[in-house]
Amino acid sequence: MINTNWYVITGGPSSGKTKVIEYLAFLNYAIIPEAARILIDAKTSKGKTIEEIRGDEAKFQKRTLEMKIKTENRIPSEQITFFDRGIPDSIAYYHICEKDTSPVVIVSQKRKYKKIFLLEQLPFQNDYARIEDKKTVQHLSQLLYKSYSDLNYNIIRVPVKPIKERVEFILNKV
Repeated sequence: MINTNWYVITGGPSSGKTKVIEYLAFLNYAIIPEAARILIDAKTSKGKTIEEIRGDEAKFQKRTLEMKIKTENRIPSEQITFFDRGIPDSIAYYHICEKDTSPVVIVSQKRKYKKIFLLEQLPFQNDYARIEDKKTVQHLSQLLYKSYSDLNYNIIRVPVKPIKERVEFILNKV
């Protein structure tokens, strides 16, 4: 297992991950945006609808995982980097679409993130990339916690606060 200097910002959809990551980038930290959003943005820019992109959720999650793996293979393990979702997030998403999680668990055990920050859920807001409903969001939050704790990570819960205060909370734990 490779130990890294990487930090994961995770949480259910509409928990504020993207805004926290953007603020960290504003502070000049190295960040990796969410792979699923990159895939969705690339496809919608070519005229695809979210229904077409995520119509086969298992296939979409497989593509997302492949992108995360390729990205992590390019980042130096000693570089302080904040990720909008780590590879173990895919365990939760594979579980939701009833796909075998064991390949994701194996990949997740290759590298060790420095710390995991789980953002407490904000009021759910739908957007162009989300297909989940409130019930699925709650279930995903629980699965995300379980995915990381099953891999023996200590998860730091980030309370609901304004973005700047959430980032300060995170940076005080780094």
